[in-house]
Amino acid sequence: MKQIQGGFVAAAIATFGLTGVAIAPKPAIAQAAYGSYIGVGPTVGIVNDNRGNGQNLGGVIAFRYKFLEVPLSLRTQALIGSDGGTAVVPTVSYDFPINWQTDAYVGAGVAFGSGDSPSPIGDKTSFALQPGIDYVIPNSSTVVFGNAIIAFDAYRNGGGAAFSLQGGLGLQF
Repeated sequence: MKQIQGGFVAAAIATFGLTGVAIAPKPAIAQAAYGSYIGVGPTVGIVNDNRGNGQNLGGVIAFRYKFLEVPLSLRTQALIGSDGGTAVVPTVSYDFPINWQTDAYVGAGVAFGSGDSPSPIGDKTSFALQPGIDYVIPNSSTVVFGNAIIAFDAYRNGGGAAFSLQGGLGLQF
């Protein structure tokens, strides 16, 4: 009888031991936040041209296409200023995964400004840099995004570089 009980105890320990190994937590490895998105939010231009135009509020429509398997994304932002100026800023970004939900990134591209008055990022075609961060709200398809755009030589009427800040909410697809 003691051998049967001893064998049962040994089998139970072995079973629970193997189960414990199978469900033991593994260390997390940071990966890029998964998914492309489209979002909207506010934008604010921080810098004026030589005539005092450009520092205004507006709206942004943001788009991200995330390449799988590589830390690259295509991003485009359309900025609509309160003074009527608009700009489209396509960039290619390198994404730095922070954790399962968060990517920091830096992008480079071109700001295409148009309109009679400057958008929050200027009114002239210029080289642009875009640092930012994306955060996916857990158990949802909602993304919180924020970034800055620095456009060099962005004003037709002088004034040098333009700087804007954007943020908002997006929906993954």
